Amino acid sequence: MLSGSEEIYEMKKNHHVASEILKWLSKRISELEESKLHKCLAYDSMLHAAKYGLVEFIDSMRHANPDLLWAMDKNRRGIFLHAIAYRHDKVFRFIHEIEGRKEMIASREDVFDNNILHLAAELGPSSYLTRFPNSALQMQKELQWFKAVERIVPAKCKEAKNADGKKPRELFTKTHEELVKDGEKWARDIAGSFTLVGTLIITMMFAAAFTVPGGNDQNTGIPIFLNKRAFKVFIIADAVSLITSSSSVLSFIWILTSRYAEYDFLWRLPVKLLLGLITLFFSVLSMMIAFAAALFIMLNGNRGLVIATMSLAVVPVLVLIPTLLILFFEILVSTLRSPKLLTSKKKKKKKD
Repeated sequence: MLSGSEEIYEMKKNHHVASEILKWLSKRISELEESKLHKCLAYDSMLHAAKYGLVEFIDSMRHANPDLLWAMDKNRRGIFLHAIAYRHDKVFRFIHEIEGRKEMIASREDVFDNNILHLAAELGPSSYLTRFPNSALQMQKELQWFKAVERIVPAKCKEAKNADGKKPRELFTKTHEELVKDGEKWARDIAGSFTLVGTLIITMMFAAAFTVPGGNDQNTGIPIFLNKRAFKVFIIADAVSLITSSSSVLSFIWILTSRYAEYDFLWRLPVKLLLGLITLFFSVLSMMIAFAAALFIMLNGNRGLVIATMSLAVVPVLVLIPTLLILFFEILVSTLRSPKLLTSKKKKKKKD
């Protein structure tokens, strides 16, 4: 097994070899006539490059022979349409910038009268969808991609019908029916599981608030350890845990009772999940702080026993918290990192 540095060296070495082969190939392509380009499948290679997101290959072949950019398959789908269908935003941006005919590209249709928004409305390939860990995030990414393409097409493309008589919006709804159902099931399962955890925390923290460590003074009813710093930590942590766990449960209940419309997966559902997860995280954390403070009060003077007990109590938290945090960051990154199909004007100026 290779070490990290050896693996990086091998990757750089392979990339260098691939670059040299590409240079040689570009030189050979530039010398070929049109008939030989078809014979050696140069046009098909451009379409495969668009399918797999190989921008370097497309760029190299473009410099060798600009006509290769106009490669088309039997369905009259060129590089640009392949970039849309296979969800390669880098290829999309590259072709969009170098061709410079926005209206013509955006209005282009295949043999089934599908424009680029129709292709964005089709269900993405499995190789793209499996990059995301669950059905809800897959649906979110499909919506983000569709909205990104929708922003750059002319208004007529949004209302155009394909050979089946469907507008892009209608096609999106039809092709994503199963994904919406799968996303709904995943969200309900997650919300149901975490609602149970939140409810248990609420029950424990509510009971702990009225059965304080050391009990109350029988004459005044005031907690005996009221003036101790550890007791104040206990009360504050208990209150924080109770409030955050209640907020978490309410967020997850909203998810359980949601109607699960398509556009809920874009922002509303992820935001509610993020809110529920982060509040549940703080409720678990503050619950453990309250538990530690209560142990410190009850076992005052026996720090060894407190440390030993806390070490064991941390085990279930170490199991739950990583799960919460991993899921939280997956949803956060997916929500914030939407596809960018056009570069900013500043970048374009630098490139020019």
